[in-house]
Amino acid sequence: MPLSSKLPSSYLAEMCLVGYGLSDEDRSANQEPATVYSLRPDVGCTVHSTLIPVRPPAVVRCEPIFAGGCRIRTVSLPTSLPGVKSYRFPQAESRASASLNVQADKAHDSINTNARSAPREKENPARPKLPRNLVAFHERLFYLLQPPLQTFFRHQRLPLPARPFAYQWQGIAFLLPRKSALLADEMGLGKTMQAILTLRLLYHLGEIQHALVICPKPLVSNWLREFHFWAPDVSVEAIAGESSMRSLLWTGPAVVKIANYELLQRDVERLPQQQWDLVILDEAQRIKNAESKTAAVISQLRGQRNWALTGTPVENSLADIYSIFQFLQPKLLPPDLPVPQIKELLRDYILRRTKDQAAPDLPPKIIRDVAIELTPGQRESYHRAEREGVIFLRHLGRQVTVQHVFELIIRLKQICNFDPITGESAKLEQLRSDLEEVIANGRKALIFSQWVEPLNRMAQELQHWSPLLFHGGLAPATRQANLARFQHDPTSRLLLLTYSSGGVGLNLQCANYVFLFDRWWNPAVEEQAINRVHRIGQKEPVFITRYLVPDTIEQRVQQILEQKRLLFQELIGDQLGPGSLGLSQADLFRLFDLPLPDQDASPATLRQAA
Repeated sequence: MPLSSKLPSSYLAEMCLVGYGLSDEDRSANQEPATVYSLRPDVGCTVHSTLIPVRPPAVVRCEPIFAGGCRIRTVSLPTSLPGVKSYRFPQAESRASASLNVQADKAHDSINTNARSAPREKENPARPKLPRNLVAFHERLFYLLQPPLQTFFRHQRLPLPARPFAYQWQGIAFLLPRKSALLADEMGLGKTMQAILTLRLLYHLGEIQHALVICPKPLVSNWLREFHFWAPDVSVEAIAGESSMRSLLWTGPAVVKIANYELLQRDVERLPQQQWDLVILDEAQRIKNAESKTAAVISQLRGQRNWALTGTPVENSLADIYSIFQFLQPKLLPPDLPVPQIKELLRDYILRRTKDQAAPDLPPKIIRDVAIELTPGQRESYHRAEREGVIFLRHLGRQVTVQHVFELIIRLKQICNFDPITGESAKLEQLRSDLEEVIANGRKALIFSQWVEPLNRMAQELQHWSPLLFHGGLAPATRQANLARFQHDPTSRLLLLTYSSGGVGLNLQCANYVFLFDRWWNPAVEEQAINRVHRIGQKEPVFITRYLVPDTIEQRVQQILEQKRLLFQELIGDQLGPGSLGLSQADLFRLFDLPLPDQDASPATLRQAA
C-alpha cells in the first residue's frame, strides 16, 4: 500500500531511496535502529519495507552498500512522518531512477494481493512530477513511494467511468504533489476532469478532507455533473439557496463545496474559519484585476493547496498573471520583471498543453474571415456617430477618460451589427445566407455576440429555424433546458449565445459550425467560445466564421487583438521574442487620433474597461 500520513498507530515505510547522505547532527543518539529488509541491492537502489510503531521513535539504519558512492539514508521516524531540514537528489538518482521505479512497482504489487490479477496499462505509467521547491524529505518520500497513478486507481478499487488520455494522466501527475499550480491547458482538453481525479486521489490518500471549488455561476452545474461522473465516491455540495440554507451548507459534512464567485463575495462572513485542504479556482482569469472585490475576497481564502484552472492566464497584460499568482503563491513574482525571467520563475508552477500537442488527431479547425460591407443606411449612421463622438471627445480635452472612449467604441460596434434607426443589418443578411447551407446539410451551429439585444433580433429574424437562446438574461432553468434540447434534439440546429454566458464551461461537440457575429475585446475569450465545439470528442472538422466590417472600429480593434496574441505567445508559448504588452491607454486613444490626457488612467480602470 502507499505510504500514508494518516495511519494512527504505525507507519508502513516502503523506502525506495537512492544517492544521498545524512550528517551526524540529524541523527538522534538515543534512537535505536529498526529492522530493515533489503531487496535486490545489486540494481542501483534498494526497496525497504518495515512496520515501525509510532512509539518509541525508530531509525532506519544507514547502509553503504553501493560501490559508486550510492547510499541508503538514515531516516528518523518520530510520531510524525520522516522529516529533515532539506533533501535533494544527486547525480546518482538519474542512473538508478529506472531501477527504483521497477522495484517500487514490485513492492506495491507484493503488498496488494489484488495486483496479481490486475491487467497492466498499455500507456506509459504516470508518476507524480515533483516540483523543484519540494525540499522536505517526508514530502519527497511520500510521492516517490506512490505507485503509478493508473496502478493506484486499479489497486484501490477506484473505478474510472472512462479512460483518461495520456496527457491527462500527466496533468494529474503534475497537480498531485504541488501546493501551488496553474493548469493552463488550452480549452477543451479536460482541465476540470484532471483536477477532479487529482482531488479524488488525494482524498483517498488521506490528504484532503475539506476542499473548495470556486467557478463562474453558469459552471456550477457542470462541476456537479463532472464530480458525479469522475468521483462518485467523494461527497460534493453546491452552495446555493437562501441565507440560512447557505450557512448550513458551508458547515455541512460534504468533502467538496462548490460556490460561484458572486456568491462568495456575499458569503465572505459565513466562510468557515478553518484552513481548506485544497482551493480550486476555475476560470481563474476572473481575478485578473488585483484591485477588484472578487480578487480581494479570494485572497482571504486559506488553502494548504491552491490550484488555478484557466486556458487564458494572460488576457490583457502581465498584471493578469501577477494577480493569479497573488492567490497561488504570494510574493513569488517581484515587480517589473522582464518576460524571460517571469517565464523561468513560473516554469515549475504552470502546465500548458495545446490541442495540437495533446490531441494531434483532433479534427482540423478551419477559420474563415468574412468582410462585411455595411448597407448605405448603416454606413451613414456609422459615420454620423463616429463624427459626433470624436467631436465630443475632443471637446472634453484633457478631461477625457478611457471610459469615454469605450462608450464610443461600443456604440460604433453596435451600429456595425444593426442600424439603430432602420434596423438594417448587413451581417444578418450574410448570416442568413451562410446558415441556409448549414441547415441544408443537417449540421448544428453556434452564433456568438457580445450583447443580448442582437441575439434577440437574430432569434426573431431566424425564427423559421427555431433558434434557442443562451444568455444571462434567461433563468438558469431555461438556459439548461435550451442547452439540453440543443445537445439531444436532432431538429434543434441553432444556439445563440453571449460570450460571457456561453463562452466557458460548455461541451457542445454536437455542433461543428461557429459564427462570431461580432468580435470580443481580446482573443482569449473568442478562443474560449470556439472551443465549446473544437474539443476532445469532436469528430467533424470545425468551421469558424468571423464577421468583420472593414474601415470601421472593428478593424482597428482587431489590430489590438493581434497584439494580445503576441503577448500570450511571448509569456506562455514556447517561443521567446518581441511582442506587445497588450492593450494600453495609448492604443485606445490612437483609435480616434486623440491626444493623451495629462494623467494616465489607473491600471484598474484600464483592465476593467478591457
